[in-house]
Amino acid sequence: MRIRSKLASTAKYALLGAGVAAAATRGLKAKAGELEPPLSGVSKLFRWRGMDVSYTEAGDEDDETLVLLHGINAAGSAGEWRKVFVELSREYHVVAPDLPGFGRSDRPPLRYSAALYEDFVRDFLSAFDEPRVVASSLTGAYVVGVADELDVADLTLVCPTAAGGPEPPRTGIRELLRAPVVGTALFALLTSKPSIGYFNADHGYWDPEKAGEDWPDYEWRTTHQPGARFAPASFVSGHLNSDVDLASAIAALDVPTTLVWGREADLPPLSVGRDLADDADCELIVFDDAMLLPHVEFGDEFVSMVAGDRPGRTLTVEHQESE
Repeated sequence: MRIRSKLASTAKYALLGAGVAAAATRGLKAKAGELEPPLSGVSKLFRWRGMDVSYTEAGDEDDETLVLLHGINAAGSAGEWRKVFVELSREYHVVAPDLPGFGRSDRPPLRYSAALYEDFVRDFLSAFDEPRVVASSLTGAYVVGVADELDVADLTLVCPTAAGGPEPPRTGIRELLRAPVVGTALFALLTSKPSIGYFNADHGYWDPEKAGEDWPDYEWRTTHQPGARFAPASFVSGHLNSDVDLASAIAALDVPTTLVWGREADLPPLSVGRDLADDADCELIVFDDAMLLPHVEFGDEFVSMVAGDRPGRTLTVEHQESE
């Protein structure tokens, strides 16, 4: 009887704790509020597989189209391009989507996969006539994986990687984060303001102040929208890792490709970029005093680079594409 009583007591407190966690999470979501567009432009929807995918466009539609694809992380969104979007729109028709499961796009409780994002990238880019494409981090691998099926003018890949999580993937981690109560509470801890601040300072920016005073709050708010944990659950568990061998895939493409790296980046480090540039025989441009997001830390210089200029001492061309 005593054992039964202790079990009943333990279950009661576990349920109470879960209820408190759920209530706290609901409170945080209410505080986060509705997410506004992070970019200045016209907000539109791309209907894809029953989902509304949000994107922002700016610039003259008669100009060359430039599509900006943000990287994948728990707080990922098209806002990654906030420091370059307006300036690029002065010369290009610029388009930047929130990938499915992120930002202002629909976030259904799917078990997101690399194949899903490759399909989205293929279908979204196919909607434009020979666009130039800039893609960040893991999304760069998705673009490379389907680029041979597309008619694109050129590729710019910022710190591209084929792995964003453990290998092999950990299904248990994904399912834990997907769980209704425990997963919601865990994800709230992983995406707390201190956690976001730590990631930004440790991996994202050489100078975190360049992120912008209000940006960490936007990142926190985007991680506390309904359904926010489902895509990141696949990411942190390794289920969004790509099977693409970046070096061989880029080398096989008949598309001019430029690699961009922050000299201080560590996920992946510059040494990986140098090896990739050598193996794929493409140009590598390195930004000094930058990590994974040189387009945020040096927005003006990044805009000039995309336009074909080589401004100042901020960046260095380390490898020229062979003739």
